[in-house]
Amino acid sequence: MILAGPSSSSSGDLVAKSEPIEVEATVTTALPNAMFKLRLDNSQHEILGIVSGKMRKHFIRILPGDRVKVQLSPYDLTRGRIVFRQK
Repeated sequence: MILAGPSSSSSGDLVAKSEPIEVEATVTTALPNAMFKLRLDNSQHEILGIVSGKMRKHFIRILPGDRVKVQLSPYDLTRGRIVFRQK
């Protein structure tokens, strides 16, 4: 018995999910709702950073001046997810 959906192809082409871009940044301003203004290290661009779910779950505090690792989506380079706080 062969099951085939209406959009399946014989070659089995699968589209991979785009990988996020990881950059380092410095927190400049704390905003409401776990959002921060971040200045990227490799340029003078400012982006909006949102704390990731695991960092919220484990109550990791982020203050202005902290260095963080940010994941940027290839689709919107003005917003990022803060995934790691540097010591």
